[in-house]
Amino acid sequence: MQTHEQRTVSDNDLKVFSGRANPSLAQHICKHLGITLAQTRIEDFPDSETFFKVDEDIRGRDVFIVQPTCQPVNKHMMELLIMLDCARRASARRVTAVIPYFGYARQDRKHEGRTPISAKLMANLITTAGADRVLTMDLHAAQIQGFFDIPLDHLQAQPVFVRYFLQQNLQSLTLVSPDVGNVKVDGGFARQLGSDLAIIDKRRISDSEVEACNIIGDVAGRTILMFDDMITTAATICAAADILKQQDAGKIYVGATHAVLCGPAVERLRAAPIENIVVTDTVPIDPQKSKQLANLKILSVAGLLAEAIRRIHFDLSVSSLVESGTA
Repeated sequence: MQTHEQRTVSDNDLKVFSGRANPSLAQHICKHLGITLAQTRIEDFPDSETFFKVDEDIRGRDVFIVQPTCQPVNKHMMELLIMLDCARRASARRVTAVIPYFGYARQDRKHEGRTPISAKLMANLITTAGADRVLTMDLHAAQIQGFFDIPLDHLQAQPVFVRYFLQQNLQSLTLVSPDVGNVKVDGGFARQLGSDLAIIDKRRISDSEVEACNIIGDVAGRTILMFDDMITTAATICAAADILKQQDAGKIYVGATHAVLCGPAVERLRAAPIENIVVTDTVPIDPQKSKQLANLKILSVAGLLAEAIRRIHFDLSVSSLVESGTA
């Protein structure tokens, strides 16, 4: 007799389908679940409107829509909204938006007068379109969980990174937080890896440039590991790597959940004194960019997302998945 933790899913009552943002991740999630990706059609009309259709019955099913809102952000967000509306109108029993990377997350508050809080707007749109709950990973700002008026499960890629770096058996390791705001999360990484912790105090010059000012902690001669939730233009991580080298740090390793890699990111990373850059597959990475970054390693979070989907489907605890570090 199967226990609750051992129960397996079935194509008959659980359906997973994907938009065009990251179909490869959706396929891998389905492989972990032991089901097939639902058959859908998605295309653009000549005037650029999006058309979507589910080509199988989802009435009364538990539906999970996999769609990170990555580049091009507005296009993929609109696709997500249309898919949610479609699933609701097709009489799905429950619709969960699986958003491994949540775009607009950095617009979570008013930095100055007469500006929007776009992260809240996106949360409202997702709810209105028909989502019953949301599954996401490593939000840029944890308070965004409160922007949703529906249940939200917030996963962390931390277990995937910790397992990988433990296998690397790095010696004389110091975990460096590239931003004071990440200290709490990085402290958790340091405890699991059994490493020291140091902090970089930075000053943001513009949206794409930062200046690393001071280091709190000892880094001379140490192997350095830095984590961040995302690498966008790579300004923060590269500035941090430069100041660490100026302080005689040893090899520098970088981990980031979301490899957004826009603007001058690839050029900056190639020039930076970084041994390895380890990211996940929450967003797809342009093959040309991968070729330019020979030191790039991609880890999959498909197993972690699949287990969360299975637990949501069977109404099991997802928080215990995060706390136990299961992936």
